[in-house]
Amino acid sequence: MAEIEIYTQPYCPYCARALSLLESKSIPFKEIAAPGGSAARAEARTRSGRTSVPQIFIDGKHIGGCDDLVALDRKGELDPLLARA
Repeated sequence: MAEIEIYTQPYCPYCARALSLLESKSIPFKEIAAPGGSAARAEARTRSGRTSVPQIFIDGKHIGGCDDLVALDRKGELDPLLARA
């Protein structure tokens, strides 16, 4: 199974939507709390090149944010990424 990391912050509707989608897939993921100004947020920015959250990584590869995750799912490309050994 793929290793999934998602950087989030409290009260972020995009984070909540991305988490909900991942939870609906019944797969484990690592949620990393990354509120503005935190070391985790700086790490997310360095890894992704983006300043917003959520930032999602599957097996170390940057997938993007919530809209990118939803788009992958709609195209039928998310499940194969999640199923990788």
